[in-house]
Amino acid sequence: MVSRADVNHNFSDAELDELRSFGTVESHKAGDLLVEEGAMAPDCIVTLSGHTDIFASTDEGRKRVGWMEHGQFAGDLSVLTGQRHLSRVEMGADGEILRIAHPDFQRLIAGNSHYSDIFVRVLSARREFSNHRGFAVTIVIGAAMDRSVYALRDLLMKHGVAHRWFDPADGPVAAHLMAERGLTDDQLPAVILGAADVLVQPTPEQLAAGLGLDLLPDGATADVLVVGSGPGGLAAAVYAASEGLTVIALDSLAPGGQAGTSSKIENYLGFPTGISGNELARRATVQAQKFGARLVAPVRAASIGRDGDDAYCLHLADGRELRSRAVVVASGAQYQRLPIDGIEAYEGRGIYYGATPMEAQLCGNAEVTVVGSGNSAGQGAIYLASVAKKVYVIFRRSSLRETMSEYLVKRLEEHPNIEIIPSTDVVGLHGEERLSGLTYRCRETGAEDRCDCGFLFLFLGASPNTTWLPREMVCDERGFVKTGADIAPLELVKAGWSLDRMPSRYETSWPRIYAIGDVRKGSVKRVASSVGEGSVVVSDIHQALAEIGAAES
Repeated sequence: MVSRADVNHNFSDAELDELRSFGTVESHKAGDLLVEEGAMAPDCIVTLSGHTDIFASTDEGRKRVGWMEHGQFAGDLSVLTGQRHLSRVEMGADGEILRIAHPDFQRLIAGNSHYSDIFVRVLSARREFSNHRGFAVTIVIGAAMDRSVYALRDLLMKHGVAHRWFDPADGPVAAHLMAERGLTDDQLPAVILGAADVLVQPTPEQLAAGLGLDLLPDGATADVLVVGSGPGGLAAAVYAASEGLTVIALDSLAPGGQAGTSSKIENYLGFPTGISGNELARRATVQAQKFGARLVAPVRAASIGRDGDDAYCLHLADGRELRSRAVVVASGAQYQRLPIDGIEAYEGRGIYYGATPMEAQLCGNAEVTVVGSGNSAGQGAIYLASVAKKVYVIFRRSSLRETMSEYLVKRLEEHPNIEIIPSTDVVGLHGEERLSGLTYRCRETGAEDRCDCGFLFLFLGASPNTTWLPREMVCDERGFVKTGADIAPLELVKAGWSLDRMPSRYETSWPRIYAIGDVRKGSVKRVASSVGEGSVVVSDIHQALAEIGAAES
């Protein structure tokens, strides 16, 4: 748990003198507004004399939550990321401040490890502290089982954006907020951003733009484009950016990938008590941004093609085009659906593909069913069992030990709220506006039964996200991308390989396009493995870019 001691730092006079070169000294009177709540790409405010007051929105309204004195700085992670600022900063007493504009602050962080360590540590702690204290400038209003509400909250959670959610059916707060902003029931879901901005029935993409998560201009270029921001893509972004390459990393939803849906990863090196997938992604995202990488989501890659002899053009689904000489394909894999007609109608309305605090909030004290026999299913079941009345784990195999780590199997077997049901398939779904029950069938006897379970969590294996890749790129029969020595010489010829050398270990059949993580043929489906591939591939990129430079000179 983050304490108040973690969320502040006092710069010495010598440090303040050094920081002055990055900002502008301003004189202010008490009560002057310095940074508005909800401001995009906010400035960093360092107090030189007097003091500055920090105000945040709470359930009881706006209140002062802190103040900054000589040598202390105001701001949260949005100062680094460019997202909406969570608090309002006012001058509390006559005095002077040092204002460091957002672009100058990014330059400071990228170029000075001393100040980078201080600012990133404190700003990250403040974000965590504000989340625990319930400070949130973003408010979602909408019904619990509205799939649009689920999609919006899913985006906010996976991007680490603190928010409050009010269901009109749960009390008067939602009605009060709606009346205050002139909203009607048919305008829901709605999202309140900052003091005044209201988004009516926004798509996740519109919400992302409103939060400052996607400010990428059309025609942007980078040394490396990373498509997919799961553990592998984030690792590639961190290592490439830290070694001086310009990086744009994209994701169709948010950083984290499938790992971001994991409630707890207990076998990741260096975290003996475990870490949630979302927290791991959040830390890696901040790390990548610290080194100057641009992380953009949600955006979808539509296709990629050659742009001259040595570059590629990535076409996004919204029509934008990005260019680079090297591309890392880290688009991962997606969970498979049950082969049941009409399953789409229940997604976000009782059927979910991850077990996070947001889903747990929906199914507290209810009976839930988890389908799957891998580690993700085991982790999800154990997490849900802490809030649910009963958790049924259904899978088609005869034993969990065929596919699940032993420590998870033992925990499932010993948990009093978990019932393991092997050799069984879910074959029917029931309900009108939301899931209300399911039918399952024993694979050994053929006997069917029905239960009134309104929450179904699916962890069914995955298929690669490769539909956006060119047909000429060599993949295996399941669609996973072949790299390095897995590509036969004849396959290279058919793909149009033009270099005198063979592809490097993670290089595809297209020069300087690399595949890492779950999307790659033969990859080990573990977070640590993907992170390793993401870090190692950067050395291959450097060598390939050096080849181009040598040829041009």
